[in-house]
Amino acid sequence: MAAPPVRLVLPAALSAAAEGHRELERAAGAELTAAQLLDGLALDYPRLERRIRDEAGQLRRYVNVYIDGEELRTLDGLASTVPPGAEVLILQSVAGG
Repeated sequence: MAAPPVRLVLPAALSAAAEGHRELERAAGAELTAAQLLDGLALDYPRLERRIRDEAGQLRRYVNVYIDGEELRTLDGLASTVPPGAEVLILQSVAGG
């Protein structure tokens, strides 16, 4: 039996860079990392990639990624494992005055 897919959830601000999609599904594997998940996403949505990661492949400082509610930076960063069936939420920080 195939592992349940990973569900990515995007805010409206990022959905335009993903052809209007607010939710995306990706195949999961036992050892899928956040970096690999974002690499795969970048192949299909290069504009979205530029909004999420910088030229060095690191998360932009105003982007927060959550795996099943846990902030990526408090886990193992981009080396964090994304389990099958996980929900990955990608948010941009909002600033202003």
